[in-house]
Amino acid sequence: MSESVNPPRIAGWLLLPLAWLIMTMLTSALVVALYLRPLFDSELRSTLFDHADVLMTQWLVSLLTAAAVWLYSIWVCWIFCQRSRRLPRHYIIWLLVTVLLALKTFAFTPVADGKAIQTLLLALLSAAVFVPYFKRSQRVKQTFIRP
Repeated sequence: MSESVNPPRIAGWLLLPLAWLIMTMLTSALVVALYLRPLFDSELRSTLFDHADVLMTQWLVSLLTAAAVWLYSIWVCWIFCQRSRRLPRHYIIWLLVTVLLALKTFAFTPVADGKAIQTLLLALLSAAVFVPYFKRSQRVKQTFIRP
């Protein structure tokens, strides 16, 4: 009789990257909602469509980027909870995407410098901590084993 080996639960230090993922997923959902707001507010909608050449393009690119990050975060959260063996690679990719978006915010978005630097430093710190953890940790290798 062969015994089924159960992989370790998602617990301990793995709850921290999961919390970071869920927080980013919720933040991305709020950003998508903010970008959709002009569609439901007549004053904002008229401003957006009156300046269609420049403003509309920037708005659409920002909306699509936020939606893509939100959907990818949902999917990464799903495979995290499924303990898929694909998770470590996709979590690292997801972290690098958040760093790139923080760099974009810092360089191109008219946000207060302090807030942009805070966002960038948080993204860099999370990548600096979680990338080596997901690449080298035995706990990660033992937990994420399902197809």
